[in-house]
Amino acid sequence: MTAHAARTGVWFIGARGSVATTATAGCAAVAAGLHPPTGMVTETPPFHGAGLPPLTSLVFGGHDTLDCPLPKRAEALAAGGVLPHGLPSAVRSELTAADEEIRSGGPLPGDTRTDEELVASFATDIQDFTHRHGLARTVVINVASTEPAPGADDSRLPASSLYAAAALRAGCPYANFTPSTGLRSPHLREAVDSCALPHAGRDGKTGQTLLRSVLAPMFVQRALPVRAWSGTNLLGGGDGAALADPAAAAAKNAGKERVLADTLGSAPEGEVHIDDVPAMGDWKTAWDHIAFDGFLGSRMILQTIWQGCDSALAAPLVLDLARLLARAHELGLTGPRPELGFYFKDPDGGPAGLPEQYQELLAFAERLRAAR
Repeated sequence: MTAHAARTGVWFIGARGSVATTATAGCAAVAAGLHPPTGMVTETPPFHGAGLPPLTSLVFGGHDTLDCPLPKRAEALAAGGVLPHGLPSAVRSELTAADEEIRSGGPLPGDTRTDEELVASFATDIQDFTHRHGLARTVVINVASTEPAPGADDSRLPASSLYAAAALRAGCPYANFTPSTGLRSPHLREAVDSCALPHAGRDGKTGQTLLRSVLAPMFVQRALPVRAWSGTNLLGGGDGAALADPAAAAAKNAGKERVLADTLGSAPEGEVHIDDVPAMGDWKTAWDHIAFDGFLGSRMILQTIWQGCDSALAAPLVLDLARLLARAHELGLTGPRPELGFYFKDPDGGPAGLPEQYQELLAFAERLRAAR
């Protein structure tokens, strides 16, 4: 199979969730010329000629514990204003094809399989998908709901780490777009160190934290001390329900707070509160209240409001990551990819500031282009 004709798999953990459904439907829509690739950094001029797999070559599948078919899930997202009206019908065949490639995840209640048995089963699913479609490679991306951080005494791997271990066993590049543990489990350290596969970050940087990563350097560069930085999130949908669990919310907030601590040099006073408001569906409102000092100790306040849809913000980014990791794998690049820190709250090294991360990403694009 020629490089031009080669196809690339994208295997979503949480394949019937809002982000994966939006990404699958959106890729089909952009590939068909129905909509522009808004929000896809890899479709901007600096990435032209970098050898990334074209959107038309991506084949979707994944794991999920839900059984709602993708076309029906897309219709619900369209009814909520996340997807354009009429889009689910326009890309129904692509959604149906992807839905046929979704396998049951786990562990479900009552599942008696060991961690090893679960990892082996998940890896087999991914390998079978890759082989049946004659794919050049498959990239695994976790977009499932946030899980609580495991306790020190937990004897079992969390679900996110089971899927991550399966990705490595199947020989697949991997990205964790959630705050869940994934590859960061100490039990996977040896497997990660020896996998010879590219992998990237943890916890996608989409809305409130994206804004924080832009504003925090402003205070540092203008020598304006930040006294306190507090935030509130109102959201519904699957994320709202998952983050109603205090342990899951704590895992989510750790990334938001890390961005401030890394940029400001220390964590300011204040916390982020997350409230589940089911009536909001897949939409979110985020408020930030920033207290800072001006010249001669004058007390000042900056308040921001972010209203948006996390699924629509995240979907183009996970498509970017799938294409970039696929290209990295094609070139034999291995290990953590700090060049992709632009996409994460908790990157694998590299600079903390968004402008510097963007420059690293552009340099990576040039490296990929030079390898053609």
